[in-house]
Amino acid sequence: MVPSNTVTAFTAKPSPLLTFVMLIVLGVVGFYSLHFPPRPTTSPDPSRFRHVFVSSSSNSTVASYLRALTVHPHLSGTKPASLTARYVVNHFTTLGLQTKTVQHSALLSYPVRSSLAAHFSDGTSFEFQLTEPDTEKEVVAPYHAYSPSGAAEAAAVFVNYGREEDYRQLVAAGVEVAGCVVVARGGALPRGAVVEAAERHGAAAAAVFVERDTWREGFERGHVMRGGIGDPLSPGWSGVEGGESLGLEDSEVLKRFPKIPSLPLSAEAAERILESLGGAPLPLDWRGTLKSSKVKNVGPGPTILNFTYQGELKVATIENVFAIIKGREEPDRYVLLGNHRDAWTYGAVDPNSGTAALLDIAGRFSILLRLGWTPRRTIILCSWDAEEFGMIGSTEWVEQNLVNLRSKAVAYLNVDCAVQGPGFFAGSTPQLDDLLVEVIKQVKDPDTEGTTIYENWAAAGGNSNIQRLSGVDSDFAPFVQHAGVPSVDVYYGKDYPVYHTAFDSYNWMTKFGDPFFQRHEAVTGIWGLLALRLADDSIIPFNYLSYANQLQVYNNILSNLLDKQITLHPLNTSIQEFASAAKEANDESKKLKWQEASDRSIDMKMRALNDRLMLAERGFLDVDGLQGRQWFKHLVFGPPSDHESKLDFFPGIADSLSRMDKMSEKERLAAIQHEIWRVARAIQRAASALRGDLA
Repeated sequence: MVPSNTVTAFTAKPSPLLTFVMLIVLGVVGFYSLHFPPRPTTSPDPSRFRHVFVSSSSNSTVASYLRALTVHPHLSGTKPASLTARYVVNHFTTLGLQTKTVQHSALLSYPVRSSLAAHFSDGTSFEFQLTEPDTEKEVVAPYHAYSPSGAAEAAAVFVNYGREEDYRQLVAAGVEVAGCVVVARGGALPRGAVVEAAERHGAAAAAVFVERDTWREGFERGHVMRGGIGDPLSPGWSGVEGGESLGLEDSEVLKRFPKIPSLPLSAEAAERILESLGGAPLPLDWRGTLKSSKVKNVGPGPTILNFTYQGELKVATIENVFAIIKGREEPDRYVLLGNHRDAWTYGAVDPNSGTAALLDIAGRFSILLRLGWTPRRTIILCSWDAEEFGMIGSTEWVEQNLVNLRSKAVAYLNVDCAVQGPGFFAGSTPQLDDLLVEVIKQVKDPDTEGTTIYENWAAAGGNSNIQRLSGVDSDFAPFVQHAGVPSVDVYYGKDYPVYHTAFDSYNWMTKFGDPFFQRHEAVTGIWGLLALRLADDSIIPFNYLSYANQLQVYNNILSNLLDKQITLHPLNTSIQEFASAAKEANDESKKLKWQEASDRSIDMKMRALNDRLMLAERGFLDVDGLQGRQWFKHLVFGPPSDHESKLDFFPGIADSLSRMDKMSEKERLAAIQHEIWRVARAIQRAASALRGDLA
């Protein structure tokens, strides 16, 4: 016998059963360690780092970034655009951040030459200068990207905003638009929709202007592609080197482009044409909104316009730039901050006020990293290319990473034009409303001493002013409408007078937009604090009760619009189910926050709840997408096919209402009811995701 106080090596082989049990234990421990890493013995206080983030702001730093970004125009696909990408890459790498560039192939559009001359009834002629005065040669001439080349010599006719109601008024007045050069003012419809309507009514060409009190010599550049966003040669998949690409003559590609040529006009040039028109008198309701009192008639003629445009399509390489800050506890969960980098001209407002803010956030995050901060979840800073051509850079990247984004992206925070002027504005998917309000209560108002942004924003309407993200006017669109990622869009000011013109310069910003760069600081503070909360809070700060309330508002609006033969019962039931699931999730979140401690069971429960909070938005996606526009998957937020639709929510229902004049009454009611059922099922899917249970 071995004495009890003696230790002897045990050399016998364990039984197969014991080996099996040990392997299971080791596997569980390994899995657990991977997905629930040990907590730091002394967990840094996230609020301390948020305080450091806010206190490290510097308006002179942001100003220096904007100055460097706007030295040259940097239209996507050009050499200056590539140099701007290098500037962003160098900034990220100098800060010590993990940086990468992802390239895509995309079809872009550029002008070759254009001209516009007016021949007046008194025999005189005038050749318009189609660019801003004193413009440098490197500034691209005013044009509409993806306009076909073409020429027309025809009578001018004024169509107001180019809406269907405007054309109906012209028909009632006996005005024939077919064969004419349409002159339309922008603002009520997207420019592409204005051109599409002119084409539909038989116009030979279209010229679009924006009325302005100041900077009236500016031309608003922009694209007129229709039918969606992203590269037209790779619809629904990512345009990558060596990947599938449709041909230019493919029907899917051709339907994205207008059939008639178009150009932007300055307000000054447009008024000279409009004031020379004869023909039918200007409708009274148009007259009341026109800035020029000298416009009396709509034409056609007697002024004849000689219109020419020649453009070219080029497959170009575009570059998205990323900086990645790896998360400590949940590295496989992503909080993304995005801004596009490309500009029609100098881009001081659009988009580089946002780019300067993104670079400043990178600098502030690098300070936090040096102080010992590491986010709980991974933060990705995204600098997009080719947004001005239809959100191409962000869309191609979302399509390339769709599976990972749908399973791992917590939120996308977008800033396009960070500063356009005074006043704070925001849009979001509703579960982010409460977080947005909490954050703006912590940021000083840049225009009012001693107040927060929240105080002035609340006085102007507060939560009722939060816009929803149904539009396709910035890079949040592919994240919300295709990938189902909760998103926010924030900015200061709106409707600034140098939009997409050669006057959108650093000089304009320092004189008019934000002379002391305090609004830039405010947007940067909001953007960064949103990211820090989403990346560091142990439980993702979403409140789906706000979503349920918004859905109920939409339901109430629908009930006042629809025929009594159509039932909203399935929608009512699904919203009630969703509201119940949202309350349960809120209650669980509060309970876990109280129980949060060092034991592993709480970590697992928080991880499970966070996954449900993150994935609930995906429930609103439908695999079949919108009818005729399958790329758009979100059934709550997305653009209606009819730009004049009364609904800016439930796009499938909106589309069914717009198509009702093309079918019988029975078919019309069935189509609307079917879309209501589709939305109801989407809401039920989101409720099921929030609960995390199988049916």
